[in-house]
This record gives sequence, C-alpha cells and structure tokens, in this order.
Amino acid sequence: MLFGSIEFLNHFAQITSGSKPISADRLGGLMLVNLRVQKILGIVVFAVGLTLVSNTYSQIKVGVTVSATGPAASLGIPEKNAFAVMPTEIAGQKVEYIILDDATDPVAAVKNTRKLLTEDKVDIILGSTISPNSLAMVDVVSEAQTPMIAMASSLKIIDPIDAKKFWVFKVPQNDSHMMTALSAHMSDVGVKTVGIIGFNDAYGEGVISEFTKLTPVRRLNIVSSERYARTDTSVTGQILKLLASNPDAVLIAASGTPAVLPLKTLKDRGFKGKIYFTDGVINEDFLRVGGKDLDGAFLPAGPFVVASQLPDSNPIKKVSLDFIKLYEKKFPQQSPNSFTAHAWNTYLILKYAVPIALKTAKPGTKEFRAALRDAIEGTHDLVTTHGVINMSKTDHMGFDQRARVMVKIENGQWRLVQ
Repeated sequence: MLFGSIEFLNHFAQITSGSKPISADRLGGLMLVNLRVQKILGIVVFAVGLTLVSNTYSQIKVGVTVSATGPAASLGIPEKNAFAVMPTEIAGQKVEYIILDDATDPVAAVKNTRKLLTEDKVDIILGSTISPNSLAMVDVVSEAQTPMIAMASSLKIIDPIDAKKFWVFKVPQNDSHMMTALSAHMSDVGVKTVGIIGFNDAYGEGVISEFTKLTPVRRLNIVSSERYARTDTSVTGQILKLLASNPDAVLIAASGTPAVLPLKTLKDRGFKGKIYFTDGVINEDFLRVGGKDLDGAFLPAGPFVVASQLPDSNPIKKVSLDFIKLYEKKFPQQSPNSFTAHAWNTYLILKYAVPIALKTAKPGTKEFRAALRDAIEGTHDLVTTHGVINMSKTDHMGFDQRARVMVKIENGQWRLVQ
C-alpha cells in the first residue's frame, strides 16, 4: 500500500523537511503514525458506509406508473404533474418518487410494476391511471405483498376484498357514487328513456353496470346500449342504432378526450336530448376538444372540480384550494384538475399512514410494507380534495356521498348544479 511504503515516507519527508532522506529511527516513527492514520481512516470510511447504508435503508421509495402517453394521456399527464409538487419528506423520512409511463397499456403497466418492485425495491405502488391497467397490476403487488393505491375508479379494483385485493386501495370515487348522483338528476329533470354508449373495457362496463342497477328505482328505461374502443375513430354505426331508439337522454360511459367522439357524432346527427358524461372526462383537454358542443351537458364530479363554488362550511373546500394554490405556484400556466387531485390524495393518505407505519418498522422492509398497508386501511376522517376518507377492512376507498356533486358544462366551464 502506498501509505505504508518506505518510498512514500521518504518522498513525504523530503517534501516536508527538505531534500535529505530520513533516518531509520525517524522512519519507524513515521510508520507508526502512518498505521494510526490508516486505522482512523478505516474507522471514518466504515462510519460513512454505515451512514450511507442507513440513509438508503430509511428512505421511503414510492413507485408510480401513470398513463402519460396513449389514449388516456389527458388523464395521466395531470396525475404525473401532481408528483412534482409533493413533499419529499414525510415524518422525518426522505421520500423518493420513481415515476414511469405505461402508455395506457395494461402490459406495460404490469412491466412497470414488476420493475418498481424487483429493481427499485419500492415500499408502495401508486397507479395506474385507468381501470384496465390497475386491474392488471393487482396480481403483481399481491404476490410481492406490497400495498398499492390505484388512481382509477372501477370498483373491481378493490372489490371483493380477497387475499389479493387485501393489498389494494384506490382514491377515485366508486362508480356507484357517481351513478347515484347522475341517475337522480335524470329522474329529477324528467328523463324517462336512456341510450348508452360506452367503452368496451373495464371502465365502460363498470359505469354501465352501476347505472343499470339504479334504473328501476329511478324509473328509467334503457332503450339502447352500444360499445366502442378508446382508439376508435368513428362511432357512426353505434350512434345510428342509438338514435333509432329515440332516447330522452344519452349517457356516454367513457373517459378523457375519447369521450368527445360520440358527442360530436350525436350533434352531427341532430340529437336534441340531454347528454350525460361520467367524472372520467374532467380535464381541460376534454373541454378544449369538445368545445361548444359540450354546452348543456351534465356529469357527476368530485367536489374538487368546483371547489371555489362550495360553501365555506365544507371542509373539502379548504383542502382543495390549498392544493390549487400549491400546484399553480409550480405550474403558473395551468390549473389542477380532478385527476391531479386524485394523485394528490395518494400523498395525503401517505402523510396519514407513514408516521403510523414507522412506529412498527423501517422503510425497505417487508414489515414496513405490511405496517403501511395496515395504516392505510385504518385511515379515518381524512379530509381530501374529493371527500372525507374512512377506510376499513371491508372498504378500501372510504368515501361517502359527500364525495360527489352534479356539474353542468357552460361556456367551457364546470358549474355546480345547486
């Protein structure tokens, strides 16, 4: 080793004492000092190593997969943006958000989830944006015994709560919440017959299933029900069949900008009845693409969408406005939407649950992941941007009817229906 060599010590002595070589006695003394220095350096290196290991071990890793590209990009991009404003420390622990794009593809969502779990060793998975992706991820997270919070709405993601869905939660309201509000509004305004056109996937089927359950009590009659794919460029055939049934209103069970296609086709064919959408369309891109054709349409929504129009007595208002202020400070040219708020609510849940889990175990361990799952399931009276969460062993979403309102689109704006 260079530090212990006679050549090095002679070189050192010549630099510090002049050009003469040092004596054997003096050399022995320097070698003794050198050994002590090496010992001290070894202790320092060992301590630094322990610190690095400790810091790595105690850091909370959050794995995220969102649909930032593909058909659901208008939903996934706002969700992704929310992570840019999330604090990087919770309860004194550093938090790292590892964000991947699944391109609205269930196969890619599964691949991302496996990578986050096996390579990045994350403590929790957040995502995905849409129901088909989130459903595909359930098997992977349950096998790894790692909690997951979905940002997609299908009830099937968390129900029934079996050995696999024991590990899974979600932040969007259930379709049943939204369809309760929507069907009630239809009944209140005199709608009797309804035509439906929706996605031919888990999202569309979930919405239609929940709406259908409510039609008897609302005295609504479904006279036509059609399907289309998110990537379709024409629905003329489906709309012609739907119009032939002459419905009072049409429910478009779709999300994001692809929901505009049936609307445009209905308008082009002269439909004059009422049009209803789901909460899955709430973003600025949808309003931009739909334009004036959207005026007069109704939809159920989380309270966040009309936060400034809520009464001051509603606790959701303050939480929502605080988030809007934080978000617009980071992104001054845009405002957060319903999907941004869903993503933010995953942070609020972590902020609630992490301090509880830390009392049991350290991040990076299976014990911490289990404790975090238990703490999330125990979330109680947590006010979020979309409602108040009270989870339980039988409810892995936790919202009640305070988590939805009815909204009307007027001049490109969301207006609270009083």
